[in-house]
Amino acid sequence: MFRKSLLSAVFGAFLAVGAANAQVVVPVAPPRPLVEHRVPAPGPGYVWTPGYHRWDGRAYVWVPGAWMRPPRPHAHWVAAHWARRRGGWVLVEGHWR
Repeated sequence: MFRKSLLSAVFGAFLAVGAANAQVVVPVAPPRPLVEHRVPAPGPGYVWTPGYHRWDGRAYVWVPGAWMRPPRPHAHWVAAHWARRRGGWVLVEGHWR
């Protein structure tokens, strides 16, 4: 019984990791980014994370930029962008580095 539960848990973990790493290839190139007008930062230490177009399954939808606090000192934001891969376009999510 324990062995069956352990195998089920390991298999479920592999499925979750595989689903998280799945990339959607969009055959249509993304539009140019919109020009955003930033509001003042809500306080010291905030970093502007620019907006980007995301694919909703049928069309590109604009996700507006936002002010965020870095998760740790000296972290910097790598903006989301679209990369050409496998005959289409793949979104590379924005992240802290």
